Amino acid sequence: MKKLQNTLYVTTQGAYLCQEGESVLVRVEQETKLRVPIHSLSGIVCFGQVLCSPPLLGLCAERGVGVSFLSEHGRFLARLEGAPSGNVLLRKEQYRRSDSQAQAAELARAMVLGKAANARTVLQRAVRDHGGDDGLPRVRESVRRLGHLVEELASPLTLEETRGKEGEASHVYFAVFDDLITAQKEDFFFRERSRRPPLDNLNALLSFLYTLLAHDAASALCAAGLDPQVGFLHRDRPGRPSLALDLMEEFRPFLADRLALSLVNRRQIEGRGFKKTESGAVIMSDETRKEVIVAYQKRKQEEVEHPFLGEKLPVGLLVHVQALLLARHLRGDLDAYPPFVWR
Repeated sequence: MKKLQNTLYVTTQGAYLCQEGESVLVRVEQETKLRVPIHSLSGIVCFGQVLCSPPLLGLCAERGVGVSFLSEHGRFLARLEGAPSGNVLLRKEQYRRSDSQAQAAELARAMVLGKAANARTVLQRAVRDHGGDDGLPRVRESVRRLGHLVEELASPLTLEETRGKEGEASHVYFAVFDDLITAQKEDFFFRERSRRPPLDNLNALLSFLYTLLAHDAASALCAAGLDPQVGFLHRDRPGRPSLALDLMEEFRPFLADRLALSLVNRRQIEGRGFKKTESGAVIMSDETRKEVIVAYQKRKQEEVEHPFLGEKLPVGLLVHVQALLLARHLRGDLDAYPPFVWR
């Protein structure tokens, strides 16, 4: 369990939340583990088998504290709120900024900056771990070019310019992605990004991890009171969670790409777990899919320090913190949205 930015995240399975006076109690096996005054909270997010007493839910409804319920692995299930309050104002501000080219560009630029910076860090770590002093020269050049892009993204840009920088950063990064694969090269290689459908094993793996990440991002946005369908970098399209795709950009290299490389290079998955269909699409076997999901959930349990908050927290909560910071920025509590930049 973790209290961050006035939101209580309860991840301990079997926890029971109840009311005692003006406080929220978190009990595990009838022992009180945490006591938080209700006036210090703006939201409670419960993961998996976490129960809330009816009196506590009533108190939260009265005090305007939203309670969100997610599956243990982060899939959004439901959100309980009292009478309509600030959420409608938050969403109206989200829609207003999405419709403003200048304001959408500012938020999109921050997210793309986070993506480019994290892609650069992934490549830097690959050079350090596998390249030695003279190794991976192409990767070193991509690190340099991504560094320049990060500098350019630090200055105001139009929305179209920001999208151009995002495309350039992706091209520079994926141009050397194959150099990061150090094992099973006959089964796992990267020539170019292919989607809908993925045409090789590595693209199939990346697409599946991106799907998991998109679901987590959409759940985090719902829990923060935002509309996952209305984005800033990705424009509106029926059925597309545009804001979830925006939010996950800064996490693609840090979480999905690094996990894909780790699974392949450590031989945790193998080529025989993938199959090419008659249409040319590559799909994963059920066994491999389960292996990837288990690895993804284990990765989310690891802890890192959040660069803006200065606190250590599980990787799985990072996307929730970013959704919360975005909501706080839209409400006017933060002057700018601080993207997650991995150190």
